[in-house]
Amino acid sequence: MPRGTSWQPVSILDPDDLIKQAAKLIRPPPKGPPLQVDLRRAISAAYYSVFHATLIAAADMLVGRAHRVSPHYALVYRSIDHRAFKTFCELARRSPLPLKYQAYGPQGGFQADIQGFASAAAALQDSRHEADYDPRRRFRTSDAALALNTARAALTHWNAAPSEQRRSFLMLLLFPPR
Repeated sequence: MPRGTSWQPVSILDPDDLIKQAAKLIRPPPKGPPLQVDLRRAISAAYYSVFHATLIAAADMLVGRAHRVSPHYALVYRSIDHRAFKTFCELARRSPLPLKYQAYGPQGGFQADIQGFASAAAALQDSRHEADYDPRRRFRTSDAALALNTARAALTHWNAAPSEQRRSFLMLLLFPPR
């Protein structure tokens, strides 16, 4: 069956497709230097692969994969904004976690894979902001390749992390303690 059918919905922005798009955008053109728009979009796609992987994981955890077309799934998926994501990623890199998070997070803080994911995600968001909004910056293929490799590493860290660590990360991201 084709992707996107009602029995097997997929996210609008599939993380693997975003990685593939970034890789395609950094391929050398037949002639001349790479276009800045391609390099900038590759950096942006690299970040968005990590961001949307997180949104999918959060909505799958709370609502379930079987309900990806439901309004509740969309509600969870859209509940995480970029600023909150980066802020929490910066907190998740700390060991131990800040005091108000300690009662809800893993004892001793997050392990290396979640810390690696969080560090890469925060760095990718900074790169994406520069690529999307700094007209003075000129990018090279190596800049976009670095973003792509960072995104791949982030997703590898995420997938290698124990499920309870991923669950704690998502719960604290969605429901920060006051």
